[in-house]
Amino acid sequence: MSQTLVLNKTTISNKALIATAAAVIASVALPQILHVAGVVSGSGPALGENLLPMQLPVLIAGLIAGPFVGVIAGILSPLLSSAISGMPGQAVLPYIMIELVGYGLAAGVLSKVKMPVFGKLLLAQVAGRILRTGAILIAVYGMGSHTLSLAGSWNYVVAGLPGIVLQWCLIPLIMVWIKNVKKDNE
Repeated sequence: MSQTLVLNKTTISNKALIATAAAVIASVALPQILHVAGVVSGSGPALGENLLPMQLPVLIAGLIAGPFVGVIAGILSPLLSSAISGMPGQAVLPYIMIELVGYGLAAGVLSKVKMPVFGKLLLAQVAGRILRTGAILIAVYGMGSHTLSLAGSWNYVVAGLPGIVLQWCLIPLIMVWIKNVKKDNE
């Protein structure tokens, strides 16, 4: 009996490790792919700002593997991306980390709640944006930071609307696909 429990813990840990690694790799690679596509197409780096490629894998990781994986992916993704590519820049890195942690945590907590995936996604997106805005408010008004503004925070939301819509379209489809794959493998 105790071997089964140890085996189950090991299996869960392996699944969590794989989900975290996949989310982090995708969160680092997708922005780079979009950056190159933006340069090639002549649209510049706005493609990444508009499509929010780093958020997509973190939200999916939370929904699939729970809050622990979502939080770890939310922390590691922007850190590694910044270390490798300089994106996100140091001025916004803490705020993006807070936002992604909020996404991963909320999506992970909601993963066990019986509600449509779209509802879980919407709530996770709101939670991440609220945390980011709260962090910016604290930085600007509590610490006197002049590197960011609330207007800049609103511009970030508006610029990311295409990415939010893309998440609304892709994540429910991906979750249905994953559910079907799991069902077929059982």
